[in-house]
Amino acid sequence: MTDLKNNEEKFNIISYKDLPLKCPMPNIETWSSHPRVFLPIEKEENKTITCPYCSTKYKLL
Repeated sequence: MTDLKNNEEKFNIISYKDLPLKCPMPNIETWSSHPRVFLPIEKEENKTITCPYCSTKYKLL
């Protein structure tokens, strides 16, 4: 996962090997995060999605 600046928005870039996408990602400390949710990024037309809990933005490349 890497960061990308795109039109002033910051995305966490994920690849198909990271699917199914879940937030928070495994590298996030769970004690301070929200419950795990699965985000269907592969079904999104533009392959981007925002977590409804923490507003983290993801982009699938």
